[in-house]
Amino acid sequence: MEFHHVSVLLNECIDGLNIKPDGVYVDCTMGGAGHSIEIVKKLSSEGLFIGFDQDINAINTAKERLSEYSDRVKFVHSNFENIKSELEKLGITKIDGVLADLGVSSHQLDEADRGFSYMQDAPLDMRMDVRSEFSAYDVVNNYSEDELNRIIKDYGEENWSRRIAKFIVEAREESPIQNTGELVDIIKKAIPKKARIDGPHPAKRTFQAIRIEVNNELGVITSLIRDVASIMNKGGRICIITFHSLEDRIVKNEFKYLAIDCICPPELPMCQCDKEKEVKVITRKPILPSDEEVEVNPRSRSAKLRVAEKI
Repeated sequence: MEFHHVSVLLNECIDGLNIKPDGVYVDCTMGGAGHSIEIVKKLSSEGLFIGFDQDINAINTAKERLSEYSDRVKFVHSNFENIKSELEKLGITKIDGVLADLGVSSHQLDEADRGFSYMQDAPLDMRMDVRSEFSAYDVVNNYSEDELNRIIKDYGEENWSRRIAKFIVEAREESPIQNTGELVDIIKKAIPKKARIDGPHPAKRTFQAIRIEVNNELGVITSLIRDVASIMNKGGRICIITFHSLEDRIVKNEFKYLAIDCICPPELPMCQCDKEKEVKVITRKPILPSDEEVEVNPRSRSAKLRVAEKI
């Protein structure tokens, strides 16, 4: 299937990275290589681009689209949580910039049999890396009612999480829930009709929550930021695009943590933690897509870009 993906906040990301032609830059989530190709175009033959993606379709697409720049491009088929170890394998110990476009790609949503979309019936999958054995099927059919409630409430910010969890557990007692269509029907039954008027699709938040759980999307953000900050050259930039409040909050708080000296309790007479400031925050408020971009690409509506610079 052709890998279609419209790059979000493209110009803002390239500006945010402040690319040096001979620098080393990493795209943690290549997707359709939209951001990647614009980064590579700014590199000289002395520069280096490393593209990560856990989706093999993205890797194959990027290899094709970046083929004319093969002298300055390397690809890594892995989750960005392994960024330090994977870069070490390539002999890279210092970098000058990192871009991470978090969340699910347009391609993954549009490829029906991946099970990411609540608009198309497919097996309950939602794995970004198909090598993983853990899928949406396991979450939906094996998690307890309390566990389901927790992830749907915390990751989906769904007001009807308890009721949805209860309906899922009751439904699977009859037979395992196999497909996204079955799950959508269960969610629709759980949410009262009056609560669905003028709101998003009733399954949107629950599908988001399950996808986040399957791919541990929130768990890897903090480690990514700390790992890349530790190997970033002075003046290097960290650019991260988020698509919902949970992701954005983690990025905001992590940038804030890395931008302060000393975290000792104020009552201590002198610092004992020896923590030192590592970055300065470039974006006090996140950069949002323009009205024009949202009109052309509605999926960009909730995007937020935050940028920090190594000091």
